[in-house]
Amino acid sequence: MKSTLLLPRWLIPVEPRGQILENHALLIEDDCIAAILPAADAIGRYPAVERISLPTHALLPGFVNLHGHSAMTLLRGLADDLALMDWLNNHIWPAEKQHVSDEFVFDGTALAMAEMIQGGTTTINDMYFHHDAVARAGLTAGMRTVVGASILEFPTGYGVDADDYIGKGLAARDRFLGESLISFTLAPHAPYTVSDATFRKVVTLAEQLNLTIHCHIHETLDEISGSLTEYGVRPLERLRTLGVLGPNLVAAHVVHANDAEIAMLAEHGVSVAHNPASNLKLASGIARIPAMLAAGVNVGVGTDGAASNNSLDMFADTRLAALLAKGASGDPCAVPAAQALEMATLAGARALNMADQTGSLVVGKQADVIAVDLSQVATQPVFDPISHLVYAAQRSQVTHTWVAGRPLLREGQFTTLDAAQLTAKAQWWQEQIAAKPTH
Repeated sequence: MKSTLLLPRWLIPVEPRGQILENHALLIEDDCIAAILPAADAIGRYPAVERISLPTHALLPGFVNLHGHSAMTLLRGLADDLALMDWLNNHIWPAEKQHVSDEFVFDGTALAMAEMIQGGTTTINDMYFHHDAVARAGLTAGMRTVVGASILEFPTGYGVDADDYIGKGLAARDRFLGESLISFTLAPHAPYTVSDATFRKVVTLAEQLNLTIHCHIHETLDEISGSLTEYGVRPLERLRTLGVLGPNLVAAHVVHANDAEIAMLAEHGVSVAHNPASNLKLASGIARIPAMLAAGVNVGVGTDGAASNNSLDMFADTRLAALLAKGASGDPCAVPAAQALEMATLAGARALNMADQTGSLVVGKQADVIAVDLSQVATQPVFDPISHLVYAAQRSQVTHTWVAGRPLLREGQFTTLDAAQLTAKAQWWQEQIAAKPTH
């Protein structure tokens, strides 16, 4: 059995919310958190165990990035400052048609995972194509990876129709059964790209296989007006009648939801993946997060893809989620720091039905843990480490990242990935993409 004793200045378990344990230790045994106890007691009780001293650090659960398209990191900065449908139809989808392959997805996902590991993210809820490549990248990086099997009605370089996408996604899932770090969701892209018949099929399969559904919903006003024209109802109401709404649904964005729809989300136990940076960049709007939280909706934080954010920085998105909630609601008490941190960790784990495994530092859970050095000038003095983690700290202050007890980042250095190799691959892909302009 491999055992490691972590000795931080502050231990922030997230569960219960707002708790700060000073001079406590966390014992990792194999892949699990085996004990949390005062540091002096731990040193006496486990004298022969490897110790990692973190005297200026906060120790906390790794971030759960609740919505992303990891492979699209290779399209970072390709088409900026555009409206969503122009960005998709005229730039992103044409580029994907030309370039997306198993190799593209593996390289792009590995690059994204390096960025996320370096910034303290330990779980990614992904949505893309070439699912085997996403899973292989997750295993290579050692990251907890939820592979979203994207479903569309129209052909791409990966599939020809909805049944083809579903079949390929389920086949990939079967190939990775038994891999503890890899799980799958059914990921119908959005109400405007998926038919009623396909949504019904997804609901049936999700119930039969106990799978989460991951879908973009109410991202733009155009999506809502289009649904009213085509179906006579707003997208959420259409999905309600189709049986899509439920506790196994992660609804990405939900920027435009009225009071009745927020109540509907709460009633059905739907989780929302809030993506504040990409929503602002694409001018999609500002989601009504304080109203959702007040109604009892479980809200996590996502970065979306690097093609629309343009970074995979959960520190930045968590901070933005808290600040936007205050500014948009006019309430400075909305989404306080401890709640924002919970949204970025435990709420995401709840949404993915993983709260028994990750999202908080609790004995028996998987050891998905990060250490953040608060000794830098920009995070001094430290009256409240939770406040600093949300409002002041940068992802560059992450020094260690563990997933299932395995160190993926140690003293700022990768242990599973080769940064130089990833950078070289990214530059090669840049040359290929630039040689075939889409517009």
